[in-house]
Order: sequence, then C-alpha cells, then structure tokens
Amino acid sequence: MTETSERIARRSVDKFAQRRAELAESTLQALSELGYARTSLREIAQKSNFSHGVLHYYFTDKVELLTYAVRKFEEVCVTRYDEAVATAQSAEDLERGFGAAMAGTLRADAVMHRLWYDLRNQSLFEEAFRADVLEIDAQRQAMIWRVVERYAELAGASPVVTRPVAYAAFDGLFQQALLHHLAGEEGAGDELAKDAESLLGRLVTGG
Repeated sequence: MTETSERIARRSVDKFAQRRAELAESTLQALSELGYARTSLREIAQKSNFSHGVLHYYFTDKVELLTYAVRKFEEVCVTRYDEAVATAQSAEDLERGFGAAMAGTLRADAVMHRLWYDLRNQSLFEEAFRADVLEIDAQRQAMIWRVVERYAELAGASPVVTRPVAYAAFDGLFQQALLHHLAGEEGAGDELAKDAESLLGRLVTGG
C-alpha cells in the first residue's frame, strides 16, 4: 500500500469512528429514557434524528450501540471525583468535596446512571454485555479507591476495607439515592452527600 493509500485508509477509519461517536452521543438520551428491555434500534431511531438504516450501518444491534454509548459516557464519568481528590487540603475538605460531587452527578446525570444500572443488571443474563460491564465496573471501583486512599492519607490513617468493599458500599449508597431521586424526592441529593461524607470517615482507621 502506498503512503497516499494509507492516509486515505486512516482518514476513512477515523471518519467511521467519529461518526459512531456522534451517533452514540445523539442516541444516548433516547436509550436512557427507554431502557434496554423496552427498546430496539428502530425505536431508538424514532427517538433520535437518525434513520434506522444509518444506525444499523454503524452498529450491528442495540447491544453494540448500548455498550459503546455507555463506554463513551464512562470515559468522562470515571474521573468525576478526581478534582475533589486533587484539590482537598484536609480530610474534611475531601469529605465535603466528595459528598458534593456525588450529589451533583446524581442530580445532573440521573438518567445516565439509570442506564448504567440497567446495563449492569442485563449483563447477568446477556453474556454479550458481561466483559464491557466488568471493565467499566473495574474503572468505577478504581475511581472510588482513589478517593478512599487519598482520604486515608489526609487523615493520617489507613483503609480498614478492601477496594471491592469500598466500591460496593458507595455504589449501593448511590443506587439507593438514585431510586429516591427518580421517585421525585427533592432531598435525595442532600442526603446522599451527607451519607457519603459519613461513610468515607468510617472506611479508615480513626475515621
């Protein structure tokens, strides 16, 4: 293959990848509103600005589209607490910053979090989802552990739980708050912030 042919091929691949990203972003809202079980590519197309044929050209089926879309969302979300970790000057700073960040993403991204939990539940039945879900879950776990480790460092203490236990505790707390938030409870975010601060202090010695 000549150098010119290689450049053309690379541009073609780049354009295809860019188009997939654009389609995933545009259909993400439709997916988050409908949920996995209640939707198909055709229904997603009806909710978005793209035809069924266009979606089917770039994605084989809704499994591929859903996992790709959630992955794009997670690329941003798995760093959502890093600013709180980086800017905290004390354990108390991190407690407040982390609690506020959890409450903030609950309010701003509730439907997207609902989609994530839907996908994770479906992975118990759909093997096609499982590898992607496990990878995303591992990234989320690492995100939470960065908070716990930094908190322990600032507090001059050590974590008293393992990484999976810390993640399970905060994930369960967040999922419960999400349910209350989606049910229309206005104080769900504030309660989540308060509970997250309290839980963080209990996960290290001397907390």
